[in-house]
Amino acid sequence: MSDASLSLDSQVAGFTPAASATRASATRASGAQISDYFALLKPRVMTLVVFSGFAGLYAAPGEIHPFLAAVAVLCIAVNAGAAGAINMWYERDIDAVMERTRGRPLPRGKMAPQEALAFGIILTLLSVMLMGIALNWAAAGLLALANAFYVFVYTIWLKRRTPQNIVIGGAAGAFPPMIGWAAVTGGAELQSIVLFALIFVWTPPHFWALALYRQLDYTKAKVPMLPVVAGREATKRQIVAYSLILAPLGLVPAFLGTAGIVYGAVAAVMGLCFVLLALQVQRETGDRAAKRLFGFSILYLFVLFGLIIIDRGAGLLPGLLNEAAPVFAAASWIVG
Repeated sequence: MSDASLSLDSQVAGFTPAASATRASATRASGAQISDYFALLKPRVMTLVVFSGFAGLYAAPGEIHPFLAAVAVLCIAVNAGAAGAINMWYERDIDAVMERTRGRPLPRGKMAPQEALAFGIILTLLSVMLMGIALNWAAAGLLALANAFYVFVYTIWLKRRTPQNIVIGGAAGAFPPMIGWAAVTGGAELQSIVLFALIFVWTPPHFWALALYRQLDYTKAKVPMLPVVAGREATKRQIVAYSLILAPLGLVPAFLGTAGIVYGAVAAVMGLCFVLLALQVQRETGDRAAKRLFGFSILYLFVLFGLIIIDRGAGLLPGLLNEAAPVFAAASWIVG
């Protein structure tokens, strides 16, 4: 397995003209545009981070001023983006190899690597300090921990060394609900830990589904994702196993009172659909089922955290019984 310090030249020499151009431009200062810095923040990933962080904040017991709530969500968003920027700085060599990532600013030579690193570090420090000063230092500590876990544990230590990179490193993306909860309460409680666990268990089947149909990318980049190291069949079995854990775990917020009965009903149906899609992935030889599971997994998390938010909102959830029907229908269509 390649060492984490492999150079850009050793990864992409002779691979594509675009990658060669990256080597020539990576060391010179560039006139990066605002859109390039925005791309460093991984905005699509940030969307789910912000949404789950807001869900934790909104579901937490107690009151918080709307302005401070907005500041907390902003800090979560900026910190997640900062971690993404540092990740892109460190992984610019493998990003240049992979089809999915070669269009990012650093592989394209849109800015010098040190610009991306400085951008990520400054945003990290600002977001943590602002969270501590404006809200509380417990939330700021969790924010710093999430950032450090993603950068040092996942990006630098695990990703290029072990197929368990997603299993362990997935904790970084599971922190936002706990951070939002702590912004209100000043600490972590069982309910917020369950929300953390929900994302933590969701992460492996979500990313392994992606890895199944992007296996060639990871092979070229020498990233030991599970399909590359253990094979497709072993990966499919792991997806099913994690799905079987995830389905009942999704019901726990209803039992703890974090959400209500409609949430529990929807979570039960969505969890069943998740398991059925995982079983389809195991049965099929192509990539179609894996792509469907990957897409559904995103819907799954958005729906569950969305219902938690709605349930907290002035008794709106009981009135959604009729509106939940399209969700059930869409889930059935995806599975069927």
